[in-house]
Amino acid sequence: MEAAIDAERVSVDFPLYHGNARSLKRALIGTVSGRVAADTKRRVVVQALRDISFELRKGDRLGLIGGNGAGKTTLLRTLAGIYEPQAGRVHVEGSLNALLDPNLGMNVDLTGRENIMLRGLYNGLSVAAIRRLEEDVAGFAGLDEFLDLPVRTYSSGMMVRLGFAMATAIRPQVLLMDEWFLAGDAAFMDRARVRLEDMVRGADILVLSTHATSVVQSWCTRAIWLDQGRIRLDGPPETVVAAYVASTTSAPVPPAPEPPAPAAV
Repeated sequence: MEAAIDAERVSVDFPLYHGNARSLKRALIGTVSGRVAADTKRRVVVQALRDISFELRKGDRLGLIGGNGAGKTTLLRTLAGIYEPQAGRVHVEGSLNALLDPNLGMNVDLTGRENIMLRGLYNGLSVAAIRRLEEDVAGFAGLDEFLDLPVRTYSSGMMVRLGFAMATAIRPQVLLMDEWFLAGDAAFMDRARVRLEDMVRGADILVLSTHATSVVQSWCTRAIWLDQGRIRLDGPPETVVAAYVASTTSAPVPPAPEPPAPAAV
């Protein structure tokens, strides 16, 4: 199956269920932000995404940039199927992995080993493949005897290590990644970054949300600048990054680090 993403005029709203009682305040907020409106049920909603359209094919590396609240993470979660568009459509072909939160999909009442098994079953792996998955995750996370204890007994750092190891053990065709996924202690992330870069190389399609414009320039073949839930600019990373940086500061764009080798197309 050839990997592909098609987003066509996608819009996402978040209802504010207690907003109806304050019509004057609502009107003022709408005037200031331009993103508060009413839906067909007369509920107050925040317009998180508006009229987002793009296509990605094998070999594409898309970077999403923009300020806080621009809609980057919302778009990733919509592509992953976590949020459903109120208008438009999203179609994804190929196996997908969303690196949005290291703890996403983890049951804290189960042991680390049981969580690994469930992740393997969810991905349709055979018994032998689940055993290999368990060995890979256990070796990388380095949790030793804690792997057989409930996850709720883990420290935050241990949960990040387990979640990261599980999320990066299964290689997808389509990889969605939020920069917040890389939160963790420095020593672990130095080791994790090598594993992550290898995963990026192997993916057919990458969609990355980040504030680090140098990462977009080094890893991506295309960039989209999101502003107030809309596409402000879509094009080559150098062009989009330069326009975005110029809108926020007069400082020069920092040099890009050495990029990982491109994936085979």
